[in-house]
Amino acid sequence: MQFKWNYKTPTPEESQAAKELGEKLNINPVLAQLLIRRGIHTESAAKRFFRPQLADLINPFLMKDMDVAVDRLNDAMGRKERILVYGDYDVDGCTAVALVYKFLQQFYSNIDYYIPDRYDEGYGVSKKGLEYAAATGVKLIIILDCGIKAIEEITLAKTLGIDFIICDHHVPDEVMPPAVAILNPKREDDSYPFKHLCGCGVGFKFMQAFAKNNGIPFSKLIPLLDFCAVSIAADLVPVTEENRILAFHGLKQLNQSPSIGLKSIIEVCGLSGREISMSDIMFKIGPRINASGRIENGKETVDLLVERDFNTALKAARHIDEYNEQRKDIDKQMTVEANQIVEKLESQKHHSSIVLYDENWKKGVIGIVASRLTEIYVRPTVVLTRDGDFATGSARSVAGFDIYSAIKSCRDLLVNFGGHTYAAGLTIRWSDIHAFRTRFQQYVDEHIHPEQIEPLLDIDAVIDFKDITKRLQNDLKKFSPFGPDNEKPLFCTIGVYDYGTSKVVGREQEHIKLELVDSKSSTVVNGIAFGQSAAARYIKSKRSFDIAYSIEENIFKRNQVQLLIEDIRPSEEDI
Repeated sequence: MQFKWNYKTPTPEESQAAKELGEKLNINPVLAQLLIRRGIHTESAAKRFFRPQLADLINPFLMKDMDVAVDRLNDAMGRKERILVYGDYDVDGCTAVALVYKFLQQFYSNIDYYIPDRYDEGYGVSKKGLEYAAATGVKLIIILDCGIKAIEEITLAKTLGIDFIICDHHVPDEVMPPAVAILNPKREDDSYPFKHLCGCGVGFKFMQAFAKNNGIPFSKLIPLLDFCAVSIAADLVPVTEENRILAFHGLKQLNQSPSIGLKSIIEVCGLSGREISMSDIMFKIGPRINASGRIENGKETVDLLVERDFNTALKAARHIDEYNEQRKDIDKQMTVEANQIVEKLESQKHHSSIVLYDENWKKGVIGIVASRLTEIYVRPTVVLTRDGDFATGSARSVAGFDIYSAIKSCRDLLVNFGGHTYAAGLTIRWSDIHAFRTRFQQYVDEHIHPEQIEPLLDIDAVIDFKDITKRLQNDLKKFSPFGPDNEKPLFCTIGVYDYGTSKVVGREQEHIKLELVDSKSSTVVNGIAFGQSAAARYIKSKRSFDIAYSIEENIFKRNQVQLLIEDIRPSEEDI
């Protein structure tokens, strides 16, 4: 992939401000510049950024309907009603269910949880789920990470004598379900100051409010913050403001004293004994939690997350790991097939979006395939598969483009849809696929900016190898946890050379392990460039080249810096 490098040279005013802020904080001016570009200009704001405090969490009762939700939960517990905690089958939904169930179970025993089967019931509130609730005497359902569009189903539930409290973060429609309370910061009539909580985050705020109302110490909630960190990382919500606080302390909990279920997954992932980061959650922990719902039933994941015995949990984690291996095989095959379709469809190449469908693709993996294609082709992508007379699909977007609005523009063709800016799901009639593709692509063509569909690397700073010190590395750690809107800083060094020992590695010789020097120091710096073996010949030609990279700690050699190289290009090109 040919990236365009985007770097804005600091203005004299920015450089002076960075110098002054760096002196006050005793950090490198380069990193002070990163703070300024994140909108952090003062010493006090920087200290809040570097040391997020749980005391700064927003009052949960500022969320619309929170008082009503807490009152209804109190009433249910006072009347000894049966409560069902219901959630989506993805990471966000499963962690949200585990968090709410584990917290309430400490104080109340007449409680159960339910995860719908992706293949048998589909997304959200299902008829089968309501039948289960009615048959087991449930009077209150707390639904997490879904439910905001379940008007028909929640109306039916009312006739069965079942109330709903919705905890969701997906964009609501103008008309919302007849639930007792709807907790969703994206409601137009909600003035909650932070709009980007994940489903698990909304569940946490509900439990925070319940605890506050009932005089339960906040310390009782802290052991559940690891679920919040996992959910924030996996659901790709902005890691800013309240999410940054939850993620920061959730990672601390995950590293120091994780729940039994998460501890077993950490063991199976091979992460035991090392510091777990947001990227470890995204690429190792999250996919395993997701795998159960993708291949079989997500309830197995919640069973694991709430398990109290480590040996039982470890056995379950190994079973879910097997699902993940199956998922990877299916994912790989479907991605190959989807790439072949894209390459054959000349018309797709001229569009600013991709819409693909196949009757035989597995419903549980199409979201991953949509993500893969979005990364490869830098296009908003919809991938659909057949479900009887209908097509169900997943959509993923590129930076800055609202794919939810694009899908919503075709709502007269949709049976159901939901999501947010960068990810959405939809159901349409199989016979309407071609009409949907035309309308969706037309909307994208009219609303997307050209720079949004070209591979772009935003360079934070241009530095030399002599600048990569242990102190710089330690100061960089203070910027974590990383994620959307707080990406890992990307650096660039101009005019580097192969030290003579770089080599192609990997099972298929697809990566390059690099040992590099630049023209301003004799320091040899190690790096790894995944999937960039095509650049090996140029590197070995003894000509200079430029690299864009993030700075990592080598997990195999403690205290040694390693560059994770995103792109390599000849030095003649302009930055």
